[in-house]
Amino acid sequence: MRRTLTIALGIAAAAFAAAGARAAGAEELAAADTARVRFVDAVPQGPSVAARLGEIRRRIQAALVYPPLARMQRIEGEALLRFAIEHDGTARNVIVHRSSGKPSLDRAATLAVEAAVPLPWVYGRLEVPVRFELSERR
Repeated sequence: MRRTLTIALGIAAAAFAAAGARAAGAEELAAADTARVRFVDAVPQGPSVAARLGEIRRRIQAALVYPPLARMQRIEGEALLRFAIEHDGTARNVIVHRSSGKPSLDRAATLAVEAAVPLPWVYGRLEVPVRFELSERR
């Protein structure tokens, strides 16, 4: 029985040593592979977040159609919209977070976001002010 136990322990020790050698070899192989891998920065190339946010505001204001009745009544205001942008540039879950005080202006602001697509992608929910201003003609 002692001989069987000694043989079993010898086999287990050999297996453990072989596994250790494989692990050491794997570490050396991984280190060698890492030396050949070219690392790429995870920061995306292109415009900064501030530049993309500015472009989003510009496109929404450019797509804005002033409601004719509000224009005739010389109504001005600002609606704060909240939404997210999908990877394809479409606006998702557009809601009026702070009203301009006039439903026609709020609706026109919401339609402007939908008309401004494709928008530059930005992670997360955005709050974008949409201004309705009438310029003075002299």
